[in-house]
Amino acid sequence: MLLHLSDLHFGTEIPERVQAVKDFCQQQQPELVIVSGDLTQRARFQQFYACRQFLESLNIPYLVVPGNHDIPLYHVWRRFFNPFGRYQLFFGATEKEIVSEHFYVIGVNSIRPKYHTKGYVSTKQIAEVEAKLKSAPEHLYKLVAVHQPFYCEPFDKHVEDCPVSGEIALRHWADAGLNGLLHGHLHQSAVYHLNQFYHLDVAQSVLDIHAGTTFSNRTHHGEENGFNVITAQGEIDAYLYDDTSQSFQKWKRIWPINEASLV
Repeated sequence: MLLHLSDLHFGTEIPERVQAVKDFCQQQQPELVIVSGDLTQRARFQQFYACRQFLESLNIPYLVVPGNHDIPLYHVWRRFFNPFGRYQLFFGATEKEIVSEHFYVIGVNSIRPKYHTKGYVSTKQIAEVEAKLKSAPEHLYKLVAVHQPFYCEPFDKHVEDCPVSGEIALRHWADAGLNGLLHGHLHQSAVYHLNQFYHLDVAQSVLDIHAGTTFSNRTHHGEENGFNVITAQGEIDAYLYDDTSQSFQKWKRIWPINEASLV
């Protein structure tokens, strides 16, 4: 089991929901925790510190990637000359890999200081990730974590935030064996079957997997705080916070929706 968190926005966290994630991890013991960006609300030292303390307290291997909130917004000098300084102080390199019994996950930094919310993937990043996917063990479920989604509904205002060169990256990575992309940014749980939207000519299903905001008070679309759980078989369940039990409960299976959805 892989636990997919996103948009923690430390600085706006709700303490009882932070505790509920800890309780879930203690009970279920996922093999990996992945956080797809926006660890903090304003890239402040104390917010990064709180996030690091939280992740270390889970006692589970984890991988994080930066979100647009993880670089300074108002401090212009730091934004352009040392945008990831505080992030790196607590989490090291902005791009890492992690491997477990069933999963192989590559972190990609799509954040650029000159953009406020829009993502960007370079030709170098595309080539490096492609090479890593090709050399990954075939039996592992292969994922890339990147903050901005590669697909949004056409009417969604965030469609313009999809990364520059995202479709090019997707096609190269799909050919190299990618199974899915893990995103945040929209604060909403969803799965999109990219084979259909981009007519990918590959044998495996390639999914765009969106997680909601895990425990921030900055919820969108009327959706409660939540996260995704991905099984070794590639099934994806969305969990939402339940006030009555003060715990995260399974909301619904968001992949596969039905057998006809599979390639």
